[in-house]
Amino acid sequence: MRLFFQTISIIFHPLLMPTYGCLLLFFFKPNTPFDLLTPLKIKWLITGMVFLFTFLFPAFNILTLYKMKRISSIRLNEQNERTFPYVLTALFYLGLFYMLRDIQLWNSIKLLILGAGLSILTAALINLKYKISAHAIGIGGLLGGMIAVSYFIQTNFTLYYIVIILIGGMVGSGRLYLKEHTGGQITLGFITGFTIQFITFTVLHNLAFNG
Repeated sequence: MRLFFQTISIIFHPLLMPTYGCLLLFFFKPNTPFDLLTPLKIKWLITGMVFLFTFLFPAFNILTLYKMKRISSIRLNEQNERTFPYVLTALFYLGLFYMLRDIQLWNSIKLLILGAGLSILTAALINLKYKISAHAIGIGGLLGGMIAVSYFIQTNFTLYYIVIILIGGMVGSGRLYLKEHTGGQITLGFITGFTIQFITFTVLHNLAFNG
């Protein structure tokens, strides 16, 4: 069971949530503007860029910090070791948003990146006083982003909400089983990720869906 939950934690690592969001919008929800109006090559190009900046670069940065003995584990188990890597990770996300902001690209993708970056910054601040679940922030943010997108493009994403919630429950159970977090830390993480991502879309909806 421990191996199962460790595998789940890796598959649904918080750094992978923006990439999963792109894959869902481009490939798993047919007959939406993202599916019909985006050439296949562009879909993969955008998804690859998101994967590079929101997973590979931050993961390499964490590995570098580990090799430099700035952190004791690449899993960032210790609360006092999380804040600095979180801030550096947020810079990759916000840097990607800055790079993409003036490019002719679906603005909803830009807001997914921005919301994720703001969520990580918030986690860094909260972590100064209280350990919060990054996995729960990632799942909550993905759900909040998908609900916002479906609302503004008037498309039913109910099945995907259910799948994300089920995955969130499984990931949360795994974090509890592995004794990485308490129930309160997981709940706060989910609420934080969901709220920041949803508010980001709500406040900036004219930017996201004006063309």
